Amino acid sequence: MSDKKILMAEKDMPQRWYNIQADLPNPLPPPIHPGTKQPIGPEMLAPIFPMGLIKQEVTTERWIDIPDPIMEALRIWRPTPLVRAERLEKALGTPARIYYKNESVSPAGSHKPNTAVAQVYYNKIEGVKRITTETGAGQWGSALSFACNVFGVECKIYMVRVSYEQKPYRKMLMHCWGGNVVPSPSPDTEFGRKVLAETPDTPGSLGIAITEAVEDAVKRDDTKYSLGSVLNHVLLHQTVVGLETKEQLKIAGDKADILIGCVGGGSNFAGLAFPFVPDKLKGQDMRIIAVEPTACPSVTRGEYRYDFGDTGHMTPLLKMFTLGHTFIPSGIHAGGLRYHGMAPLVSLLAQEKIIEAAAYRQNPVFKSAVLFARTEGAIPAPETAHAIHCAVEEALRCKAEGKAKTIVFNFSGHGHFDMASYERYFEGKLEDYEHPEAAIRKAMADVPEVP
Repeated sequence: MSDKKILMAEKDMPQRWYNIQADLPNPLPPPIHPGTKQPIGPEMLAPIFPMGLIKQEVTTERWIDIPDPIMEALRIWRPTPLVRAERLEKALGTPARIYYKNESVSPAGSHKPNTAVAQVYYNKIEGVKRITTETGAGQWGSALSFACNVFGVECKIYMVRVSYEQKPYRKMLMHCWGGNVVPSPSPDTEFGRKVLAETPDTPGSLGIAITEAVEDAVKRDDTKYSLGSVLNHVLLHQTVVGLETKEQLKIAGDKADILIGCVGGGSNFAGLAFPFVPDKLKGQDMRIIAVEPTACPSVTRGEYRYDFGDTGHMTPLLKMFTLGHTFIPSGIHAGGLRYHGMAPLVSLLAQEKIIEAAAYRQNPVFKSAVLFARTEGAIPAPETAHAIHCAVEEALRCKAEGKAKTIVFNFSGHGHFDMASYERYFEGKLEDYEHPEAAIRKAMADVPEVP
């Protein structure tokens, strides 16, 4: 009998991050100034990020060494297991082999601490005393609170209002690690007060929360801002996931035919997929699928344009698939997948047709999540359930075609704080919401024109 869990020794953990910018078929379009429409320099990013992270954002060096204090923090939960989902395979009656990389074993219950500990470390060594951030579902806010606690840095989190109300125990998790979390929009910032005055019943959005966190950071000399996804350095830190997965597949004597990850901003997907992209570019027959909700279909229905990363126009313009920075998502339960844009690196790979995208409705996604829970035992986060549903669909396709392919997906987080969403699913109260085309067109009308 083969091992269900493919494990690695701590001594075999990746010692370097992989930077996909070294291997892109075409250069990544640079961030540009919203006024001049010219590429920005480090000086524009310096008020909100430490120089160590700015350098990682722009470098095209293929490998970046992981500093020892970060390695020490990662060893709290890494390496994570690669698990063969044999019971799911049996339930589906598929010849496919299904593996999942279990990132839910981190203290915060998701992949997010992989970059949180790195970002806090680089802030700490440059003398930063306080970090602000936004969070949607709460996984990133939890992770940053944990990391700030590890390195002794103060943490302020602006949590999207609808998730703040849906997930009280995510707030408690942040409090346990010393984080200060408020609902966004909040009365703590000028932009938050403006939004509340105009739309007091707004559910909030990641774009609004980002603006609040950035505003907070730039107004204090002791504070920097931290982002949980989207930016190049964030995706870089997550590549430990895919690097471990490649080695674990070698141990299992297997090779990935299909790689799957859910996408909101793109970090967990990139973490799994990016280390495999050079193999695909060299000719390996491999499909790489990014999965999003139909309620927030940035890649499948958005446009590849320069747009703001936030609602209040405080960020540079980024070339990405976007639904428009004024996009206000519905209150679907996959709170981590409610961002209007997609990471520029992920967007470029989608534009170049190196990766593909799929979008699913809530109820089929939760059906697959429950099937996974009843076969493999673990309760997935609603975000992760999107990747699971895609894996189920691909496994059933293998069954119909009689092909024994190897499917690997990122189990990006557990759903222990998401029981309210499962309750609504079992009660038949989840809406299969698809974002209206008219709403997309309205939001896209506000996207800046860039020659």
